[in-house]
Amino acid sequence: MHEITKHVDKRMVLASGRAHPELAEQIAEHLGTELLPLSAYDFANGEIYVRSAESVRGKDIFILQSHPAPLNNWLMEQLIMIDSMKRASAKRITVVSPFYPYARQDKKGRGREPISARLVADLYKTAGADRIMSVDLHTAQIQGFFDGPVDHLFAVPLLADYIRTEVADEEITVVSPDTGRVRVAEQWAERLGGAPLAFVHKSRDLTMPNQAVSKQVVGQVEGRTCVLIDDMIDTGGTIAGAVRVLKDAGAKDVIIAATHAVFSDPAAQRLAECGAREVVVTNTLPIPEEKQFEQLTVLSIAPIIARAIKEVFEDGSVTSLFDGNA
Repeated sequence: MHEITKHVDKRMVLASGRAHPELAEQIAEHLGTELLPLSAYDFANGEIYVRSAESVRGKDIFILQSHPAPLNNWLMEQLIMIDSMKRASAKRITVVSPFYPYARQDKKGRGREPISARLVADLYKTAGADRIMSVDLHTAQIQGFFDGPVDHLFAVPLLADYIRTEVADEEITVVSPDTGRVRVAEQWAERLGGAPLAFVHKSRDLTMPNQAVSKQVVGQVEGRTCVLIDDMIDTGGTIAGAVRVLKDAGAKDVIIAATHAVFSDPAAQRLAECGAREVVVTNTLPIPEEKQFEQLTVLSIAPIIARAIKEVFEDGSVTSLFDGNA
């Protein structure tokens, strides 16, 4: 049986889309279960077909999908999976989207712009989702876009614990790439033993996507190892520019830490050549071999997601996983 049985009337099933099978297998292993067998394929015109090979009637379904490029395809596949499970009489459906689609479009920066992150939440709800689980949302307000429970998981404990062992005997400064990440930087600093904070001042042209200019660093970084943190790395321009600013300000070393490795071209080349000692990310998104480089370290987010799924299934506390910070 491809399920975990808590008692006779409550059964959990983990189903996964095709975007990131490695992560799905890791989560299933941590849960001590197997993935629901699915038939999923594309028609010649691009339409997606999904059907479960087993009954899901009355079961607690967790539908996992990562969202690398082409993001729209994988989002549509996940929506179709939700619809199919709902029509097959699943008892409860939880969407597990480690990297929330369209998270950066969470507000109107200018007139006539969409709020696409809210639209995605509405699509999940319409398709039949009862609950959403995601990791390091771009902004916390996205939790309010969904009319139902949202479990906001955090990768900071995973990333910070790894980096703490890497910089055990070094003087470190936690650096935010902009003022908007200072609150997260404070959490990092606490986990790294009360390290001082700094941030990089940058400017952005709202009419030009994926372009920002890092200008100067505010804070003490000279002679120190800087831990440069962010929630995601897309094209790598902002983070690579921040590394250069820190180096120019006298930083001894720079370690980059981010949750979501979007790595749109030319991110891999920029990161490999920017002068950072190490780039530490999680596997919320798959990283193809051609986008991996010598300084890259990838940590598995699977244990955190698996523990959260177990807590939700057993009606426990997801918040307790993060010392009350969730």
